[in-house]
Amino acid sequence: MCRSIKTLRPPVTPEVSDEDIRAAALQYVRKVSGFRVPAAHNREVFDQAVDAVAAATQELLDGLQVRGSAAVHRQ
Repeated sequence: MCRSIKTLRPPVTPEVSDEDIRAAALQYVRKVSGFRVPAAHNREVFDQAVDAVAAATQELLDGLQVRGSAAVHRQ
């Protein structure tokens, strides 16, 4: 599922931008919903899902402890 989503955790990706996280969230929501672009009546819930997945992704990345790599914190 979502094979085109790249790994965002260190050391694979030492610097992760908000755009990287949002792009991964958008790909995930597109895959799960089956819509590349939602209809107007689904836009709000679609955007809310992207925001929620992006926030969960950021929380995950912030909490991960990767052994053998230096701590990488976003600014």
